[in-house]
Amino acid sequence: MRSVGTVLALVVLATVVATFARRWRIPAPSLLVVAGLAVALLPGTPAIRVSPEVIGLVVLPPLLYASAEELSWRELRAVWKPVGVLAVGLVLASAAAVGAVASLVTPLSWQMALVLGAILASTDPVAVTALGRRLALPPRVQMLVQAESLFNDATSLVLYRVAVGVAVASAAADWGAAGGEFLLLAGGGTLIGALVAAVVVVIRRRTEDPVLETVISLVTPYTAYVLAEAAHTSGVTSVVVAGVVLGGRGDRLTDARIRLQLHAVYGTVVFLLESVVFSLIGLALPAQVRALSDGDRAWPLYALAVAGTLIAVRLLWLAPLSAVVQRKGGIQRPNWRVPVVLTWAGTRGVVPLAAALSIPATAKDGSALTERPLVLVLTTSVVVVTLVVQGFSLASVVRRSGIALEPDHTEREEAAARCRLADAGIRRLEELSELEAVPDVVLDRLRRGLNARLDDARDRLTDNTVESADLVYRQLRRDLIAVEAAELRRLYDEHTISDTTRRRLQRSLDLEEARLADA
Repeated sequence: MRSVGTVLALVVLATVVATFARRWRIPAPSLLVVAGLAVALLPGTPAIRVSPEVIGLVVLPPLLYASAEELSWRELRAVWKPVGVLAVGLVLASAAAVGAVASLVTPLSWQMALVLGAILASTDPVAVTALGRRLALPPRVQMLVQAESLFNDATSLVLYRVAVGVAVASAAADWGAAGGEFLLLAGGGTLIGALVAAVVVVIRRRTEDPVLETVISLVTPYTAYVLAEAAHTSGVTSVVVAGVVLGGRGDRLTDARIRLQLHAVYGTVVFLLESVVFSLIGLALPAQVRALSDGDRAWPLYALAVAGTLIAVRLLWLAPLSAVVQRKGGIQRPNWRVPVVLTWAGTRGVVPLAAALSIPATAKDGSALTERPLVLVLTTSVVVVTLVVQGFSLASVVRRSGIALEPDHTEREEAAARCRLADAGIRRLEELSELEAVPDVVLDRLRRGLNARLDDARDRLTDNTVESADLVYRQLRRDLIAVEAAELRRLYDEHTISDTTRRRLQRSLDLEEARLADA
């Protein structure tokens, strides 16, 4: 980046585009890439040079951590076998296929073609999570896509290091050493991530300050990443493991007030970083293209060939795997829709770009790696193709496949759970009533609230279209909160209350309004 002004302009652009993407209900990563590309093509736009250190150290850790926190241990255990097959087998197959195609149809040597295959072999967790966040996929399918993208880093990183060693040092590929390095990367990253999570659990159990809790949550992914990289293991794996462990225990480490704050802060951080990094992909491509030699002008055709290879290999790998999994689950006639959705959800993104940028500019003997610009352009263009083509059409593919969960399914599941929660609360009130430990007026007030929630949940389960009393209550309470907020502003403007009192009362009203929205 050339100046602070460029960075600020990029943040403003990314934020505006991402905001419109949410309003138009289209994938933000896809629109951000298109917007970045369009801005980069405008006359006078400065060339954007992206540093791999900025992406690897500043952007990736919190985004990976946020994605990993969404994973459920229970659902992850249910899909760990297919995830292992995809994280190792599909990565190897994709790297080999891309390397073979690139060496045949592009000017790249087989060594640099292997480097390109290793870079693009794995799906990207940041892109996959960002695109799939709004899709109503079945939990197991969503878990499979996310877990694969989070755990295939070690395989692709080992392949990348082997391929770069062959291309830079002209050394023979030592696959025995590569196997040991894979164990070091995956095992070491897992161990360090688990240790960081254990230390954070101990600290957060002894912390009740919301500000300190927020700082700890923001520092945790960076700590896991830096420690793992310093130990020459996988920083991505370390962050993912720490996120999975802490995400499953988050409700036991903090209270409701701190959880609300953490959710707001992390939501803001993820929104800003995703917005900036996806727009950077589009902004960087034109400058990379200008650095190509005259013999590489057919790069769009090369990029399409590589992207098509990745999609074809993924489909050919997933179709039989899905059939086996479905047959073991008792389904005699395999459903082709699942492998198609899984194939189309396998986008590339930030991690391949960081890997391509970290390719050395010179070989071990000091000679320039003249094929590096083409590898960088092909990596970025394949990322753009997958984010734009697959990103814009993924929702349609999921909808046409018929495997998406209907909104009614999710609502009925939630309503059934609300019934169970209200029943549990009512039983506890009856126990307190028998003990005569609480005044009757308090018990009646609590019982009326729980019964109202129970009636509302039962109305939803029975498909009652008449507005429930609870729904009317929430609507009226929102109106009353608006009136109270206006009165609060009037009291402050007339100097009747202090600013401290105003802020405390406004926060109380905000929390109640948020609870009404979540009800």
